[in-house]
Amino acid sequence: MLIGRTLGSYFSRQFIKTIFLVFATVFTLVYTLDFVELMRRAGDAPAATPAVIAQLALFRTPAIAEQVMPFAVLFGSMAALLQLSRKLELVVARAAGISAWQFLQPGLLIALLIGILSVTVYNPVSAILKQRASTLETQTFSRPTQSRDKPIWIRQRSQDGQAILRGDSSATDSPTLYGVTVYAFDQAGVFTHRVEAKEATLHEGFWELKDVRILSATEEPQSHDRYLIASNLQPSQVRQSFIDPDAVPFWDLKDTIQRMAQADINTTAYQLHYDLLLARPLLFIAMVFVAASVSLRFFRFGGVAMMVLGGVAAGFMLYVATELMAELGAAGIISSLVAAWFPAVVGSLLGTLALLHQEDG
Repeated sequence: MLIGRTLGSYFSRQFIKTIFLVFATVFTLVYTLDFVELMRRAGDAPAATPAVIAQLALFRTPAIAEQVMPFAVLFGSMAALLQLSRKLELVVARAAGISAWQFLQPGLLIALLIGILSVTVYNPVSAILKQRASTLETQTFSRPTQSRDKPIWIRQRSQDGQAILRGDSSATDSPTLYGVTVYAFDQAGVFTHRVEAKEATLHEGFWELKDVRILSATEEPQSHDRYLIASNLQPSQVRQSFIDPDAVPFWDLKDTIQRMAQADINTTAYQLHYDLLLARPLLFIAMVFVAASVSLRFFRFGGVAMMVLGGVAAGFMLYVATELMAELGAAGIISSLVAAWFPAVVGSLLGTLALLHQEDG
């Protein structure tokens, strides 16, 4: 049975207000801390004026704040339910014959809408701003390279055979890798030699390596100032693979994955990020169920502090499960589909089970 329109609108406004306040607080805190950290890093950089640093921090903050959106939904929903309970509005609703499942309908609908908007609107904006932040940071601090938490791996085929390239970092505006190691194989897939280079730049049809050292099991090590390796990759394809998955807008992710797959570039991280975005609305719904399972106790019964602590613990456990599944998916141990949807589905089921136990015994 659906809740009444007037009461549903009132509950919806409470959920929207508290979720927005929690997210705005986190957003402001992240912006302030990032601004202070960037000012500390500015040092002697002449271009790093306070106005530029403020703009850079503003460009970087949305992508960081996006990661805490599930917690904004969780704590915002807890705050809304606790506030309704403190004002005895939930008591009145129950006395009128409205069950917990009915007055949770507005919160679930709001969570679903926020999840959809965060994927279709907020994510593309934050991804574009993150790309602009990377460019602005390079211009401000005069750093032509961007470091990554994990090395860059590229696999290719050519008339010479197959090759796997590993880079420690990449250029921000060109298909160039730094700290490069190339593992070369012949047409039959047999390893032939290893190439170590200071940097490698992809041109049309070949890689140009500089400060090269070639190691082989059958020959003495050789050193060259310049060395060429044939390639079937396009510079635009490789340049795209240097961009972090969360810097690619949601609407461009599918095309990016297809182009990288055609170039035989590993797409695991991008596919996982795409599936995580698709599962986000259900994850937000799971957060509302978790919030309801720990926030429906009436204030006159006491134990509010324990309820809040239980909600924090439940949210932390769900976060750990999400990160663990994401790591397993990124490592290829499980499929990206399972890694993305498992925490959201299990969280929704456990929250529903806890609520059923409380309401229906």
